[in-house]
Amino acid sequence: MSETLLQDMAASLKGRDFLGLVDYKPEEIRYLIDLAIDLKKKQKAGDSHQPLKGKTLGMIFEKSSTRTRVSFEVGMYQLGGHALFLSKNDLQLGRGETIWDTAQTMSRYLDGIMIRTYAHRTVIDLARGATVPVINGLTDRSHPCQALADYQTVLEKKGKLEGLKIAYIGDGNNMVHSLMMGAAKLGLHMAVASPEGYDPDQEVVKNSRENAALTGGSLLLTRDPKEAIADADVVYTDVWASMGFEAEQKEREIAFASYQVNEELARYAKKDYLFMHCLPAHRGEEVSEGVLEGPNSIIFDQAENRLHAQKAVMAALMG
Repeated sequence: MSETLLQDMAASLKGRDFLGLVDYKPEEIRYLIDLAIDLKKKQKAGDSHQPLKGKTLGMIFEKSSTRTRVSFEVGMYQLGGHALFLSKNDLQLGRGETIWDTAQTMSRYLDGIMIRTYAHRTVIDLARGATVPVINGLTDRSHPCQALADYQTVLEKKGKLEGLKIAYIGDGNNMVHSLMMGAAKLGLHMAVASPEGYDPDQEVVKNSRENAALTGGSLLLTRDPKEAIADADVVYTDVWASMGFEAEQKEREIAFASYQVNEELARYAKKDYLFMHCLPAHRGEEVSEGVLEGPNSIIFDQAENRLHAQKAVMAALMG
C-alpha cells in the first residue's frame, strides 16, 4: 500500500469495534496482519513504540484464560498503556447491572474494552452501549483475535496466504467460525471435517462462502478427515469439548474418535504442512503427541503471535 492508502486505512480503523472478522474488509484484515508483523519486528529489535501511552484498556473476563489475559496485558504495557483485569465478580454485572449501564459507565473511564465471555450477544450489546472500541476476546460464536494471529503466523511461515489450503479437523466451534471467515476474506481454500451433529453454524458457513466467492477462496464441509486434509498446507484442530461443554466430554470422545490428528492422518497433507492448535491442547485426544511436538508443529509461534496481533488491533482502534 502507498503511504496515503496506509494513512487512510489507519484513519478508517480508529474508534472501530473488533467483534468479528466478518465486519472487516479483506484489505483491513491484511493491514492488521502487516501491522502485527511490524510491531513484532520492533519489539524483537528492542525499539520502544508506545502509541497508547496514557491510555487504559478494561479487560472483562467471564471465562478464564491464560493466553488472552497475559497477551492483552503485556501488549497494552508494551504499547505504553495500562490494562485493568476485571472478573465478573469484580463488576456489578455479576449483581444484576445491565450491560448497557456497564458499557456507558466504563466508557467514561477507559479508552477501550476487551471482553472474554460466553454469549456473543453480550459482546454485541456491550459494543452498542459503549462509546469506546470493544474487542472480542472470545465468545461461544467466534474467536477473531486468535484467527488474526493464526493467519499472521501462516503468512510468516509460508510467505503468502492467498491460494493456500487450510484443513480443520474437529468440532464446528467458535474457532472454526473465525478461521472460516478469515480464510474466505483472505482468499484461502478451507476444508472442515466434523462428525454429524457437530457442524459449524450454517449462517457462518453461508457468509464465508459468499465472501470466498469474492476473493477466489473456497469452503468444503465433509465428514471425512482424509478428504479434508488431502494436500493441505495447514492442518488445524481444537479440543473436542470447549469450555462450557465439559459435561459432554465422554459423549464427544465417542463422536470424535476417528477425528484425531495423528501421524497416519497427517500423511495425507503436504509434507511441509503446518500444524496449528489454538491451545490449550488435550494431548493424545484431538491430537497425538507426535504431531503436537513434531517438526511441522508451530503451536507456540501462533501462541506468541496473539501478543502481536492483539497489539495491532489495540493500536489501530485505540491509537
